Amino acid sequence: MAILRSVVSRVSQALSRTRETFAGGLRSVLAGRKLDAALIAELEERLIKADVGVTTTGRLIEGIRADYKAGKLATGDDVIGYLKRELVALWPESDRALIEAEQSGDGTKIPTVIFVAGVNGAGKTTSVAKIAYALRAQGKTVLLAACDTFRAGAVHQLEIWSDRIGVEMVKGQQGGDPAAVAFDACEAALSRGVDVLLIDTAGRLHTQDPLMRQLTKIHSVVGKKIPGAPHETLLIVDATAGQNAIRQAEEFTRAIGITGLFLSKLDGTARGGVAIAIREAIDIPVKLIGVGERPEDVETFDPETYVEALFAV
Repeated sequence: MAILRSVVSRVSQALSRTRETFAGGLRSVLAGRKLDAALIAELEERLIKADVGVTTTGRLIEGIRADYKAGKLATGDDVIGYLKRELVALWPESDRALIEAEQSGDGTKIPTVIFVAGVNGAGKTTSVAKIAYALRAQGKTVLLAACDTFRAGAVHQLEIWSDRIGVEMVKGQQGGDPAAVAFDACEAALSRGVDVLLIDTAGRLHTQDPLMRQLTKIHSVVGKKIPGAPHETLLIVDATAGQNAIRQAEEFTRAIGITGLFLSKLDGTARGGVAIAIREAIDIPVKLIGVGERPEDVETFDPETYVEALFAV
């Protein structure tokens, strides 16, 4: 289930702040200069500051040094082309579309359940609304489940979004059991025959064991009610979080088996290289990216588009 085709111009605009420090900084360092050991060392420092990650940076620099010694790279401009090729190659060909439910043979409609998690402040509820908006624009029927029953105003926030984008919502009482809301939402999705059920959960730190266990409970309740659910488990990762994003992804995966990442606030960071660091550290695909504050500001993550936008002039 594809959300949208990734558009270079939109992604490029979202990455404008990152590009100033990442590609802009690299171009100012590399362009028109002869390659030597000092320049390679300077480049290494720039890559680490851009949140590309120590592991990825080390591998890139090692390759540059080897090609420099072999005479394959002679100038800073050669290195720019090398970096673009190597960064795209980090992401092998894979299906980054959202996973859909397999339909039963007896004609009973099984809704695709997308379970959404993330830490406090990652932009989770807004990202849920963006996904719902994009799916509805494709003609799919969508139901929202407001399972963030603890944060004051969380249900109301999602309710405002549901009214704004024209999507129905199931909610419970403030302070109620979020697993019960998820159960009711599953029943409603089945009885109404909707295409997609989007479950918004409460933000929690990956270090909060009781809350992580609660998240596991909600995840389990959904799986018992709808066959194969949740079919997609997305983690909303704040692009401004830098290296903390990797730890979050690791811990949430242990708890509920993350199948894809939504990189939010990509337009608000000067260090958007975190997508590269995440890819190197964990084998979970970035499936979606947030490129603005409007409901329509969501894109399917495409490596070539992302790297091209990073280096756009």
